This record gives sequence, structure tokens and C-alpha cells, in this order.
Amino acid sequence: MTETVFVDTNVLVYVRDRTEAHKQRQAAEWMAALWNTRRGRLSWQVLQEYYVTMTRTLDRPRDPARVRDDVLALRSWKPEATDFEAMELAWAVQDRYGLSWWDALIVAAALRSGSRWLLTEDLQDGQDLMGITVVSPFAWTPEDVLGL
Repeated sequence: MTETVFVDTNVLVYVRDRTEAHKQRQAAEWMAALWNTRRGRLSWQVLQEYYVTMTRTLDRPRDPARVRDDVLALRSWKPEATDFEAMELAWAVQDRYGLSWWDALIVAAALRSGSRWLLTEDLQDGQDLMGITVVSPFAWTPEDVLGL
């Protein structure tokens, strides 16, 4: 079985946000590798956060129609839903690791997706969370992690 990578919101935002060119380039490399290998996973929470961040939170909000196109394309990654079982798993993650609620939901979704890695800058690089390894997209390349 090919191991998958769960992508957090910040990686998606960096692909479109030009304010940090170095991070934009690295995030784009990750996303290209995940598209090409079909190993990317995410959740509806990630897609919702992405949409709000891109259309309302950035200093220069993006056109909602373009952001919607991104969300529609990412739908092919079979986003994990937040249901009651996800919430229960997130509570367990939150209690065990002391994460914020929103980060615990991300980890729960990553666990439910069967992913091996969680690609994010929001958690400690290399941390093991119930069998998922946190990978900073700015400390590692797709080749390092995926063996491409």
C-alpha cells in the first residue's frame, strides 16, 4: 500500500500566497508531488479553513470563484468528514497531547484517512501522534519523505 500524506490548511494557503516566496515554492513542490503520486489527503475542515483564509483573512483576499475552483479540485482527495466519531477521536488526541481543539481535529482526520504523515508547520516536526508523523513542509522535501 502507498502511504499517504494529510495536508494541513497552511500548506494550501502558502501555495497561493506570494508574501513568502520561499514557503510558496516549497509548498507548491509538495502539492505537485502529492497530486502526481495521488498520495494527498485532507479534510472538509481543511477546505473550509482554506476558503475562509483565502477569501477573508489574507491582507489581499483572493477572488472567491478562484478559491472555489481550488476547493472543487481538492474534492478528488476524498476529504475526511467531521462526524461524532471524529470528534471523539479528537478529544482523545487533545487529552493525550494537549493540542488545541482545531489541531486535534486535524490529527483525528489524518488518523481516519489512514495517512502516515501530517504535513503542517503548526505542530512539532517529527512528533509522533498516535502513529502519524508530523512533517514540516519547510524542513523536508517530498523526495525525503516519499522516496521519489
